[in-house]
Formats: sequence, C-alpha cells, structure tokens
Amino acid sequence: MASGNPRVERRGLLLVLSSPSGAGKTSLSRKLLDADPNIALSVSVTTRKPRPGEIDGQDYWFVDEAKFEAMIAEKALLEWATVFGNYYGTPRAPIEKAVAEGRDVLFDIDWQGTQQLSERMAGDLVRVFVLPPSAEALEARLRQRAQDPEEVVARRMAEASSEISHWAEYDYVIVNDDLAESSSSLHAILAAERLRRDRMTGLSAFVRGLQAALS
Repeated sequence: MASGNPRVERRGLLLVLSSPSGAGKTSLSRKLLDADPNIALSVSVTTRKPRPGEIDGQDYWFVDEAKFEAMIAEKALLEWATVFGNYYGTPRAPIEKAVAEGRDVLFDIDWQGTQQLSERMAGDLVRVFVLPPSAEALEARLRQRAQDPEEVVARRMAEASSEISHWAEYDYVIVNDDLAESSSSLHAILAAERLRRDRMTGLSAFVRGLQAALS
C-alpha cells in the first residue's frame, strides 16, 4: 500500500522543486530523499556533459542530441526544455507507472518543465518554488560550488531574475534562508498533500467498510 495512510490505497504524487540555480533545491531534494524512503527521484535525460562525481543512470541519463530528439519525436518524454544550451527531459513511462502504483516521485526541474507537467498530469502535481534569501546569498552559493567557470556564474545570476518571475505559478514557496527549517517546511507540504482526499483512491471502499462494521 502507498504511504500516508497504510489502510487506504492512494494515487502517487509528483513533487516538483524549482528555483534559480544556487537557491538550494538540490540540497533540499537530497535531504528529503535521505529522510523519506517513500519518495524517489525522477532521473532526467540530458545532453549536458556529466559534472565531477555524477553517475549515468543515477544523477541523469546522459545522451547525445540525436537520441534526445528521437525521444521527443516518439513522445517518450513528459516534459523537456533547453536550459543553458542543453536539453533536459523526463521519461514518460516510469513516471506514469509510479503514480498509478501509489508511489511518489520528486522532480528537480525548472519552470518550463513544470508548465509541461501541469499540462499532462495536473491533478498529480505539487509545485514548490525555492527562493534564495537575497541576491548576495545566491551569488555566494554559486561561487561556493566551485564547479562552474566565472562566465557561467555570471550567466546564472543574470538568468535568476527571469526564473524567479515564475514563482506565482507554484502552489508553495519556500524562502531558503536556513536549510533545516526549509527542509521541515518541505516535509510538512508533502505530508499534507499525501492526505488529500482526492488522492486516496481506496477511501470510498474503506469508509463503506468502516460504516458496515459500525452498523
């Protein structure tokens, strides 16, 4: 049975985290995955080159442009976008299977991908936007990663305002000043969304059984 209520079957949900690069969505994702065994990370397909330490099939599926474009043509992606000159996308089949089986999936994607997911699986979607506490904090976090050259840091800072402009398209907003506090807020959002009545596909049968037992 799905998590949330062990007695009632439910449909899974798609928990989306979006933010400008450096605001902390990846750190929040990792903390949630470490703490909650009932949610799994969606592994995206990308044409971006692997960063140090990234593993194919675990962090991303790394493919070339020809393969990615074939997946688009075959409608094998739930969403896809071009970000900083690279393709990113979500394979359709494993996500639809997980949700139907009552399993939750976590997405670390941008606003473009979120809009496409909203068009295809709106009833299953929970959208959370993560904001940095200040522009200075955002720049400091980007530099602390020490993975991107100076021109990439400058470009990400320039793009941040545009990305942040989409905050109102999300169901929840977390200002990530303190990681522990933000993580607690994210857990609360997930717990509440798991208990939504319209996600509990077995609730009617459970209530009828309960009523019959009480009669």
